Amino acid sequence: MSGCRRRTVAALAAAGLWVAGIGSVAAQGRPVLFPAGDGVPIAAVLYDADVRPAPAVVLVHMLSRSKDDWRGVAEGLQREGITALAIDLRGHGGSGGTAASLPAMTADVRAAVAWLRARPEVRPEAIGMAGASLGANLAMVVAAGQGAEGVRSVALLSPSLEYRGISLSGIMRRYGARPLLLAASTEDPLALRTIRDLAEDTQGIREQWVEPVAGHGTVLLDRAPDLVRTLVDWFRRTLLF
Repeated sequence: MSGCRRRTVAALAAAGLWVAGIGSVAAQGRPVLFPAGDGVPIAAVLYDADVRPAPAVVLVHMLSRSKDDWRGVAEGLQREGITALAIDLRGHGGSGGTAASLPAMTADVRAAVAWLRARPEVRPEAIGMAGASLGANLAMVVAAGQGAEGVRSVALLSPSLEYRGISLSGIMRRYGARPLLLAASTEDPLALRTIRDLAEDTQGIREQWVEPVAGHGTVLLDRAPDLVRTLVDWFRRTLLF
């Protein structure tokens, strides 16, 4: 993005406006822009459900990747009557800012949840989140801090108990009994150990997806197509009621 265009986008975002028509339009989604709490413009693609108001899911990518990783999941959710919002974290894709501070990215995820909750076509009591690797830790920290009235259901792909300052230590006490889906490859020892540690808390619904597929985070979506179906079904079961 050019310096001039970045300043224009940042000004719009700081004013609290969302912008359609920036960048290329995904097949079943439309680009939007909204500000994080500190004014950084966050780019995203919104996949509106046909029947509204609808539940909604925020999709959070891995480090050095983008919202495009979630396209298959987002379109699957859309077909099931669930709105999806795939975001670019700061310093990634079409978003502003830098990726120098990973903990600062929690502001991006919180802003995505708030932006969805404020939309009349979204059911504010039926919002979920899915994150992969870094995005998994960010999603879980934000969900745990918001309570059930903010985020009802979460799915984590390849989380880590500690990811460069973003810790999940003690997170389950704050997350409580809300539904949680945990996914990892048997070829990914750290993520596998993490999901098993998190699943030891038997309070509430805890489901696991574990397969011998080489891959981490959203890479698993390409190598294990059944994981896409699992995620879509998870949010259908936990949000569509």
